[in-house]
Amino acid sequence: MIRVLRISTSTALVLLTALLFQASIPFSVAQTQKPRGGSADDTPLFHEYRTVQIGMTAEEVRKKLNNPSDKSDEQDFFIFSDNESAQVFYDKSKKVFAISVNFLNGARDLPTAKLIFGADIPPKPDGSIYKMVRYPKAGCWVSFSRTAGDSPLTTVTVQKID
Repeated sequence: MIRVLRISTSTALVLLTALLFQASIPFSVAQTQKPRGGSADDTPLFHEYRTVQIGMTAEEVRKKLNNPSDKSDEQDFFIFSDNESAQVFYDKSKKVFAISVNFLNGARDLPTAKLIFGADIPPKPDGSIYKMVRYPKAGCWVSFSRTAGDSPLTTVTVQKID
């Protein structure tokens, strides 16, 4: 029996982005590292996106970012341009617990690892980059990922630590 699942274009984009992100990160690389020039206990440089922060309500997020292209009680998906999109994830109390932002090559404000962590990250042999840092005092972790190739996908994520 073959079943056909119908999903929206934005949902398909979310799923594709998640698969690409996961496939580009070897498990052995996804270790917590301390940034240069500071402790992992410090406040992260990247702790908000377009003034949206962990702990805000879904209503506050939607006021700041306007209507999402796809929304639910668990997450909102925003498309800002052909090169920039974001997912905002909500907990059971409808408060933000994670923000994940995707940038394609050519995005207006394409972030670098130096902007996110205060230091460059050496690329792996294939040209991709990945780093995750836990900030226990701030109660979150931040990750930066850039795929290899001529048109890399850059993903920056901040998530609350439970």
